[in-house]
Amino acid sequence: MQPIPDYSHSVIEQLKSLAASGTLQADSAQMDVAKCLDRVLTSLKQKQPAAKSSALGWLFASKKKAEPGIRGLYIHGSVGRGKTMLMDMFFAMAPCRKKRRAHFHEFMADVHNRIAAHRQKLKNGETKQADPVPPVAAALFEEAELLCFDEFTVTDIADAMILSRLFSELFERGCVLVATSNVEPDNLYKDGLNRGLFLPFVGLLKKHVEIVTLDSATDYRMEKLNSQPIYLVPIDERTDMAMDALWTQALHGRKAQSVEIPMKGRAIHVPLAADRMARFSFADLCDKPLGAADFLAISERFDTIFLEHVPLLGPEKRNQIKRFIILIDTLYDHGIRLYVSAAAMPEDLLVERQGTEGFEFDRTASRLFEMRSAEYLAAHRERRAAE
Repeated sequence: MQPIPDYSHSVIEQLKSLAASGTLQADSAQMDVAKCLDRVLTSLKQKQPAAKSSALGWLFASKKKAEPGIRGLYIHGSVGRGKTMLMDMFFAMAPCRKKRRAHFHEFMADVHNRIAAHRQKLKNGETKQADPVPPVAAALFEEAELLCFDEFTVTDIADAMILSRLFSELFERGCVLVATSNVEPDNLYKDGLNRGLFLPFVGLLKKHVEIVTLDSATDYRMEKLNSQPIYLVPIDERTDMAMDALWTQALHGRKAQSVEIPMKGRAIHVPLAADRMARFSFADLCDKPLGAADFLAISERFDTIFLEHVPLLGPEKRNQIKRFIILIDTLYDHGIRLYVSAAAMPEDLLVERQGTEGFEFDRTASRLFEMRSAEYLAAHRERRAAE
């Protein structure tokens, strides 16, 4: 095996090296964003000596206002242009001792869990701090001074209402945010309930991060697609029989049965499961009041999911559309192998494009395509082999 080259100096340097080797195509739009990432990288490197000047520096860091100077980055643009790849290069190089890279929905599920735990402590008399946001923000910053979010998006009113206060606390402590999104900040939570209460967060975001667009002409996900026959259309008896055959083949003689995943005093019902495989209908996951935390629990329990009868998604199914977007984001982010039967191909599932869901469904369709690719499935097999 060839040794992995050291690309520790800059994102631009890594892009140039990969382009020179033929691994990537040279892309001027990606280079422009790489320069912005390198600006943040340089600032973080310059900050490190000061952070090490005192062994007790961390103790006081959360109690004083951070020195200004490091602005994060918010990268938005169409799907498949390399946003996540660039952010992951940056994250690997970032010299911070404490850093965190997460899908945004997963991060917010963690935040809500921490808030619930704090409120329980208040109820038990273990704390007198009535407002849970400052201590939660302090704990998050103690764990990570750099936060990198893949696919920053806001669809949930509970998330929308807390973001401004949470990030006011995080930014005040000196947290640096780097995020990717296919939605520009002004379109976050578009048409959302009580959006006026969310808008202060947009202003806060613009103050603390640089907004850049990655507008490459090439969709690299579509270029590398070598589709595998695991997305079946339309929904009819023949497709149902094909899904049954694929399920039987995947079982390899194992017996499937229903199981329950414990979840905060309730349970997520799994109609059929065997080892790390599960089978659901669209209605099982998207008609029910499930959210990011539920889909995360499913992704941690299973590595192969069969999802049947995904219908055409019209305006009357707005809640289901939101859940479906979050579901696919979560499964993709965890490298889950996904078998689907649907009423139409991914790009044709959304009947009418409107509001936030219209922007975000482009990402969903792209990910459904990529999850069929030979590269994605090979990465899934490697992940299973390493477990």
